[in-house]
Amino acid sequence: MQDTVKAPPAENKTMRRANLLGVSTTTAFYMLCGCLGYAAFGNAAPGNMLTGFGFYEPFWLIDFANICIVVHLIGAYQLYCQPIYAAVEKWAAARWPGSDFVVRQYHPFAGGNFSVSMFKLVWRTAFVAVSTVLAILMPFFNAILGLLGALAFWPLTVYFPVEMYKRQSKVERFSKKWVVLQSLSFTCFAVTVAVTVASVQGITQSLNNYVPFKTKL
Repeated sequence: MQDTVKAPPAENKTMRRANLLGVSTTTAFYMLCGCLGYAAFGNAAPGNMLTGFGFYEPFWLIDFANICIVVHLIGAYQLYCQPIYAAVEKWAAARWPGSDFVVRQYHPFAGGNFSVSMFKLVWRTAFVAVSTVLAILMPFFNAILGLLGALAFWPLTVYFPVEMYKRQSKVERFSKKWVVLQSLSFTCFAVTVAVTVASVQGITQSLNNYVPFKTKL
């Protein structure tokens, strides 16, 4: 993404500003939903803040919010799946370089630049179908979402960025900055462990009433 940003100003400065704005906005909304929801309902806070507590009016506002969620998830799904698609397609092309099914490109629209291989069409369709079935099979949406979020939070959001910063900035061991960064990492790791345990406990309890293809929020 940084390579597509126009300069001047420098690409890294633009990306830093964009990241700061994006993360700050997302954090503000997430914290508002979490804190206000817990302040209003405590441990009984619903997983679906739009309809989980009997609030269905005005209908247009609820529908608009749900449409925004759908648009957001469609874009996010496309974005996060691209590395998986690229890795599998690159591996298949290297594994079967002489296969027309894998490497041959078809142009469905005459005179256009759009091309697709049969492998890409079949593989991506199968991936979406399998992921959809798995999503339907997964019960206890909030508990599973919490478990996945907890497992990904500390290593991706805290540990790796902190370690990269320490190496790049050559932070001295046991210096004040090093202690602060290590304390931050340890605190977030403890939060990850606590949320993971809570999510596993919630999934275990919900398994007693599990019905396939019936999501329990």
